[in-house]
Amino acid sequence: MPVVVTASDREPAGRLAAFSSPGYRFYWFALILNGFAVQIQTVAVGWYIYDLTRNPLDLGIVGLSQFMPALLLVLVTGQVADRFSRRSIMGVCIAAEAIVATLLLLAALLGLASPLPIFVIIALFGVARAFYNPARQSIVPNLVPPAHLPNAIAANSTGNQFATICGPVAGGLLYAIGPEYAYGATIGLLIVASALVFIGVPRLNSASGRAPASWQTISAGFRYIWNNKPLLGAISLDLFAVLFGGALALLPVYARDILAVGPEGLGLLRAGPAIGAIAVGIVLMTRPIRNHAGLIMFVSVASFGLATWIFAVSQSLWLSFAMLVLVGGFDMISVNIRSILVQVWTPDAVRGRVNAVNQVFIGASNELGAFRAGVMAVWVGPIAAVALGGAFIVGISAVWALMFPQLRRVQRLGDQPGR
Repeated sequence: MPVVVTASDREPAGRLAAFSSPGYRFYWFALILNGFAVQIQTVAVGWYIYDLTRNPLDLGIVGLSQFMPALLLVLVTGQVADRFSRRSIMGVCIAAEAIVATLLLLAALLGLASPLPIFVIIALFGVARAFYNPARQSIVPNLVPPAHLPNAIAANSTGNQFATICGPVAGGLLYAIGPEYAYGATIGLLIVASALVFIGVPRLNSASGRAPASWQTISAGFRYIWNNKPLLGAISLDLFAVLFGGALALLPVYARDILAVGPEGLGLLRAGPAIGAIAVGIVLMTRPIRNHAGLIMFVSVASFGLATWIFAVSQSLWLSFAMLVLVGGFDMISVNIRSILVQVWTPDAVRGRVNAVNQVFIGASNELGAFRAGVMAVWVGPIAAVALGGAFIVGISAVWALMFPQLRRVQRLGDQPGR
């Protein structure tokens, strides 16, 4: 059985209520440092690859290399998160990410002329993330009382976005000095994050115990999502929306060839969505969504698509930046609603497996979306690739609102499906 939080389930949630749990505080700081490191590495790898080949398709392959492990291992990663210590999985996976960053540092120092070794290294990074994400998502309800869960999820998203603001800017500046500085900073941050997990996050017993694995237990996450139609709608909406977005993957192309703003401008553009997300996240921490949650999510996704379309056709750095801020803000609203629904609607015994499936959807919407954007950029050009994606997002939000009326009618985030 999981460790039971001692605070009362009825305890009112304040603005920073989740931080009253010591284990959550260590978890949160580790989460932020990890996010900061990953963002620095993402900027460095993206610029390195595009500077090496000048082929936007290679940026998509980077995303595909990171996504495929999560897809191929989905039946394993969720089962591991439900059977073993989620805290230990987190700590070990962050340490593995530090090893991957060390390999990238060596590649930069050696001055590799081919992108193939980088793709392989990023695939190893994807393996570590495939195990890390279900564990770190599933552990949050074990660290805070149920009344504090919405506050914790908003704090997680806001903190991650804070890291996403600083990380790309730092990554661009460090890479401008030298790629070894960017990778060195990544390694240091990941080592500290892993230490925080092992030092401060409590070791929690698995909810499902050590029962023998079978197809029924392994596939439980898929079956739970499929049988819960509102949950299926919320997760798949995010998948298809961001799958057709993919603007972030082409930011190196925009920074170099369309807006001509260099690596420093690339850092600014990558920070745009995070600025919008953190501003909205702070609002959600202090004023959580209480009514019309489902309708708000659909409107936010449609607005996300519209802002993506305007960004695609913009020729101005500041208009592009403003649209990316809106992209981040609207995405934060939909992600916050979906994340709370997944945690509230899922029993702890299968939460790891459900989050593993959810992570594949998220990975598909980001890494596979990056691949989609890269391929379309080769076929029709980067501007058309992003603009068509934005238009598709608006259409998808309307179709999903009709297909999943129960999700559209969700009022409070604590409501069970169908209420």
